[in-house]
Amino acid sequence: MKRLINLFILSLLPNFIFAQQAEIWVSPNGSDLNAGTNEKPVASLQLALRKVRELRRLSDPSVAKGAHIYLKSGVYALNEPVFIRPEDSGTPASPTVIEAAPNAKPVLSGGVSISGWQKLKNSVAGLTKEAVGKVWVADAPKVGGRLVEFRQLWVNGEKATRAKDTPYPLMNRILSWNKAEQTCWIPTPKFGDLSKAAGLEMLIHQWWAIANLRVKHIDVQGDSAKLSFHQPESRIQSEHPWPAPWISKETGNSAFYLTNAVQFLNQPGEWFLDTKAEKIYYIPRPTENLATAQVIAPSLETLVRMIGTADSPVSNVLFKGISFQHTGWLRPSQQGHVPHQAGLFMLDAYKLKIPGTPDKKTLENQAWVGRPAAAVEVSFAQQTGFENCRFEHLAATGLDYHKGGSNNVIRGNLFKDIGGTGILAGVFSDEATEIHRPYNPDDEREICSNLLISNNLITNVTNEDWGCVGIGAGYVRGIRIEHNEINEVSYSGISLGWGWTPTINAMRNNAVVANRIHHFAKHLYDAAAIYTLSAQPGSLIAENAIDSVYKAPYAHLPHHWFYLYTDEGSSYFTIKNNWTPSEKFLQNANGPNNVWEHNGSQVSDSIRTKAGIQKPYWYLLNDNVQPDSNWLITKEMPALVEIVSNDSKPVDAQRLKAVLIRTKIRPEALYQWQNRSVIFDKIQDVSVLTGRLKSAFPTATIRTYYDLVYEFNRTRCDAGPTAGEWDHTILTANLVADETLQKEYIADHATQFEKWPEVAKGFCNAGFQQLLVFKNGRQLMLVISIPKGESLDKLNPKTTENNPRVDAWNARMKRYQEGIPGTKPGEVWVNFQKP
Repeated sequence: MKRLINLFILSLLPNFIFAQQAEIWVSPNGSDLNAGTNEKPVASLQLALRKVRELRRLSDPSVAKGAHIYLKSGVYALNEPVFIRPEDSGTPASPTVIEAAPNAKPVLSGGVSISGWQKLKNSVAGLTKEAVGKVWVADAPKVGGRLVEFRQLWVNGEKATRAKDTPYPLMNRILSWNKAEQTCWIPTPKFGDLSKAAGLEMLIHQWWAIANLRVKHIDVQGDSAKLSFHQPESRIQSEHPWPAPWISKETGNSAFYLTNAVQFLNQPGEWFLDTKAEKIYYIPRPTENLATAQVIAPSLETLVRMIGTADSPVSNVLFKGISFQHTGWLRPSQQGHVPHQAGLFMLDAYKLKIPGTPDKKTLENQAWVGRPAAAVEVSFAQQTGFENCRFEHLAATGLDYHKGGSNNVIRGNLFKDIGGTGILAGVFSDEATEIHRPYNPDDEREICSNLLISNNLITNVTNEDWGCVGIGAGYVRGIRIEHNEINEVSYSGISLGWGWTPTINAMRNNAVVANRIHHFAKHLYDAAAIYTLSAQPGSLIAENAIDSVYKAPYAHLPHHWFYLYTDEGSSYFTIKNNWTPSEKFLQNANGPNNVWEHNGSQVSDSIRTKAGIQKPYWYLLNDNVQPDSNWLITKEMPALVEIVSNDSKPVDAQRLKAVLIRTKIRPEALYQWQNRSVIFDKIQDVSVLTGRLKSAFPTATIRTYYDLVYEFNRTRCDAGPTAGEWDHTILTANLVADETLQKEYIADHATQFEKWPEVAKGFCNAGFQQLLVFKNGRQLMLVISIPKGESLDKLNPKTTENNPRVDAWNARMKRYQEGIPGTKPGEVWVNFQKP
């Protein structure tokens, strides 16, 4: 009877256990000798994973309903990445869940703490007088007996600034770039002798990317200095054509700053690592007490690697409520960093002497790229996911689903304070594959497919590599990016696709739906909230809400930003019902079968309000970074382009109008005077227009007026409506050659509303709708907009009615202005007329 009872109990036991889930508990205060219970937790996630792995290997019935690894609050300082292998996989009925314990806030950290700070007492060679008495010093950290090199530092959770030669947000401008010599001329730095500044770097702004270049030598010659650079970045930087240093009289040369020299250490929040002396120097911010501050430097580049194979993928492993923090990325310090686009760095790149490849007959360049490190890297994984996690204080990419993923989910996470891209997905180009070759692998298991990216907040990412993006997807299939909020990014919000080709490839059935993207393009243009490349049959961009493009102060082309941008080869897309303030979109060298329907400000407000993070995830919005007070939001101003013929007559008006019609610009936007023609209108892409004008009129001079000196509009008026339609009068004159008077003119217009309020009052009284003054060199363009059908001759006298200060202003302006070549003696402003 006893035996029968025992057998009966044993027969029930597996069913009893079957109803349970295995639990392994982890705590920073635990011990890996413990059993892993709530009362006796282990100390490391690695050992918890091993325990689960063994339970699965032995088919222990305790994991039949799943395995939960609970991490208690605290910082788990990792000395190597956590590696999740195929053997750690669960099943749909029995997943492995790595999650925060109830009400806990666990942090997987790749950082090391720096303590023992003291105020610097000794002199340090190169330290400026300005910094004396402000600098604190500590021993540089070591791990494994070796000095930790790092490019980031966080003090009380706020990123500090690696010492640089210009305070934020200022930058200098290069003087020239010599591709043959692989050298760059810059204004001589004002920080003494930098010839022995080992580790000196240059960050240069070029079109849609930056580059980090290690300075090999600096040769000062009077007010200029010549920089040469280390290899391999020196060769790549000078040989690749896209992007390249920008040289322009109209918009200024490429901006740059120098960094990583003790001579630059002079601002609160700046730091410098002296690897030779093994010391770190820091100037604390006013609110910081280094005796109690938490100072952390990164020692790992990657915290978690979830890597399977095509035949044996990782499956059914989920992360919930975990924080991933404090990673570094050292490639820029070791080999330089010259990205091609979206942060993918060039391993080799050059211009073709004879253009053309089998896929693209006109292609004139070749490039091969590598991929930045990520805090969490995932490849060959299926039915995995990250939910309610935090990715913060990271140097390069946050989360990277690289290759061979299917049916994975990224939902409800925060991505904040990240140097590179928030979320990266899919193959872009393998290191052995030239970037313009379409990717279409024989083994489709390589393709990143059916990835859901939903309800994530991505804020203050790309804050080191400005050319990275909020979400970047390469050759992906069935990806769905929906209901995310993306803001405070230096370049584009979402980049979808790779390859620059209309050839059918691995991509199809992708969707970007109901995202809210704002405060983007902070540093770089050629940008968009949503940007696409190459053929993607069955793909959809719909019901997104987009606004607030930053006014990037160093943009190579100030008008070259867009809300939606389908770039080279983009094909088979449907783009519809996207709310944007205007229809500032670009379709550049697209392939076939794109459908654009109902996009712009006329889209229903209900679509606008439903876009972005959904209500169950609104708690994420508490972590939104506030807009940068140093930056303005750009206004979509009309562009003004002048064509100056090389003889006494203007270029042929009919031929010019044909160019306008081809570029989708109203022929009515054309005005002429003598040998000059002006186009004034909202233009989607000024660079396309100027390129076509140069082709149509190769001997003419094309001038674009980017510099807006002054703007008046009806918001300055107490009363009076804004007219629905306007007529424009365009006039031109020169500033006098005296640079002092030129500066006075600019200053007068900058302070006119405060010091001369009667002038704006006169414009209001006259019914002027808008008044703009542009400048290119010494030449001014004045645009006066009035209600359609009105006469400027009739309205203009009203500016001075009972308003003598306007007469005084006009008299003052005469000191600064003179006629352009071709005007009569004593004539200043001349009026362009419609042909």
